[in-house]
Amino acid sequence: MKPSVSIIIPCFNEEKFLPGLISDIAGQDYPSEKMEVIFVDGMSRDKTVEIILQSSSIYPHFRLLNNPARFVPFALNKGIREAGGEIIIRMDAHARYPHDYISLLVKSLEELKADNVGGCWVTTPAGPGLVPLAIASVMSSVFGMGNAMYRLPARDVMQVDTVPFGCYRKEIFERIGYFDEALIRNQDDEFNARLIQNGGRIFLVPAIRITYFARDTIAKTLKMFYQYGLFKPLVNKKLKRPATLRQFIPPALVLSLAAGLVLSLINSIFLVITGLILALHLLCGIFFSAGAIMKHRKPGLLLLMPLLFLLIHLSYGTAYISGSIKEPRHAEPSR
Repeated sequence: MKPSVSIIIPCFNEEKFLPGLISDIAGQDYPSEKMEVIFVDGMSRDKTVEIILQSSSIYPHFRLLNNPARFVPFALNKGIREAGGEIIIRMDAHARYPHDYISLLVKSLEELKADNVGGCWVTTPAGPGLVPLAIASVMSSVFGMGNAMYRLPARDVMQVDTVPFGCYRKEIFERIGYFDEALIRNQDDEFNARLIQNGGRIFLVPAIRITYFARDTIAKTLKMFYQYGLFKPLVNKKLKRPATLRQFIPPALVLSLAAGLVLSLINSIFLVITGLILALHLLCGIFFSAGAIMKHRKPGLLLLMPLLFLLIHLSYGTAYISGSIKEPRHAEPSR
């Protein structure tokens, strides 16, 4: 007998993406009588609520909850507490899913005896034009995003430290607690690390493919990376573990550039060193842009992608330094 599943979907101003998401959920091959879909809206200002209510009149297993606290961890926790399913699956409105997404997750969770399973992202431009393409390409690059396995091409099922969105047995939340509501970003990283600390196992299943839509503007992208960097030190503090070497690279870049500019007031050689650091970063950006340029045949990416690599690293690094100095507070939800 198939287990019952509760799908939790945090929403905020998602009218652009909801029709595709709803179509994907309605087309799942998992029995609808074994599913409930809980949309948790963070006080959207567009037609998000209207679209969900219209859909719930068609699909009786859809329902809507309000999230006055607005941020993702509050939405997840509220949805989980209201959920009646044996299995909790988080889904994001900013993505598209194959028709067997839920059945593959449930099957993998049981066969692997896992505590969390997830699939790979196929990062896709949020719209036409060179800028959305460049953003999606940067977010698919190891130079832009590091070595998170779910963002990179993978063939084999493997045990990892995190996966996107996640599929859990509900009892795990009763055993180790819920998502940390102090973290408006990185709450899944913290929860998954806590899961592993408590003996849990997380698996990436590359056969499960998620089409994830990147942000459509540079400003939204930089805001997202700033929030990631801002809350990462708090994650490390809560987990009582040191940061990885990878996390230190963007703040080290920011500090080296800032120090070089200050020291150049004393000796011009430091201005040259600062210029060399920038030139090296841009050269690396050009090197890691080559694959996207050849794939899409868009020469404009040669100029845009290296600049974007630099901007997201500076945004993340600046925020990481700020978050290390002072514990961050909640701000406007990002979408």
